[in-house]
Amino acid sequence: MNNIISNENLSVEIHSKGAELIQIKQNKNNYIWDVDTKFWNKTSPILFPIVGRLKKDTFSINNASYTLGRHGFARDYEFKIIDQKESTIEFLLTENSITLQAYPFQFDLKLKYSLEKNSLSLQYTVINNSDTIMPFSIGAHPAFAIDFSKNDYQILFDSDAELVTHALENEQFSGETTKIPLDNQILPLSYSLFEKDALVFKNISSRSLTIFENGNPYLKIHLGNFPHLGIWTKAEAPFLCIEPWFGYADSLKSDGNILNKEAIQTLAPNDKFECSFRIEIL
Repeated sequence: MNNIISNENLSVEIHSKGAELIQIKQNKNNYIWDVDTKFWNKTSPILFPIVGRLKKDTFSINNASYTLGRHGFARDYEFKIIDQKESTIEFLLTENSITLQAYPFQFDLKLKYSLEKNSLSLQYTVINNSDTIMPFSIGAHPAFAIDFSKNDYQILFDSDAELVTHALENEQFSGETTKIPLDNQILPLSYSLFEKDALVFKNISSRSLTIFENGNPYLKIHLGNFPHLGIWTKAEAPFLCIEPWFGYADSLKSDGNILNKEAIQTLAPNDKFECSFRIEIL
C-alpha cells in the first residue's frame, strides 16, 4: 500500500512493503528514480539486519550457523503503520517465524519519515527484544534520479580533500584500497567510477554531500550519525544511490562469527539504537 505525507514544499510517497521511499516530489519533479527493471527493481530499500553480503551468505553465533542473503530481509516484508500525520509517518517491522530461521532474534525495527520545509528526515530505531546480545547492521539505499548520460553531475564533500574507497571482490572486501583525489572537495560523476562495483568509504569524514546538476545545486544528503557510505549505480542507469550505513559487507578473510564482523553493532537485551539522515532538496 502506498502512503503519502506532504507539506507546503514537498510530497513524499512511501510503500508499506519494506517501508520503501518511492517518491520525493517538488512540484512535478520527482527526485527519486522511476523504476526500470532492466536496471534495478528498487527505489530505496532498507538494509537490515545486515548491510552488504556475508561470506558464503552465512554467519555463526552461539555455535549455530544461519543463512542470510545480501542486505538482509527487511526490504521484503510489509511494515505496519504505527503513527501517521500530515507530514510524518512511522512504520514498524518485528520478527516472524521465517525471519527467526535466518536471524534468531526478536526485534522492533522502526522507520520514521518526517518533512520539514525542503527536507525529508529518515529516522531508524532498532530495539532488542531478545534475552541475549543482538548483533546487527542497518543502512539506507535511496536511488536518486540522476542520469550521467544526459547531464553533468558532481558531488561536493563538505570536509574531504581525498577519498579512499575499499575494493569489493564478489561483493566482499578484498583488502585493497584506492585513493580518489578531489578537486576542491568535488568528485565529478561518471559511469566509469563504478566499473568495479560500488564505491565504499569507511568512516568518512564528511557529514554532508551536495549534488550539483550542470553546475547548479540539486540536492544535499546530511549523513547524521552514519559513519560509513556507499555510492553506487549501474552502467547507463538513470540513478545514483547514496547509501549511509552502520556496517558493511564481510571481507574475504571473515571467520563467519558475526560478533567478530567488522563494524557490526550490538544491542543488549531491551536496549535501543537510533540513527538518522536527511535529504534536502535545493
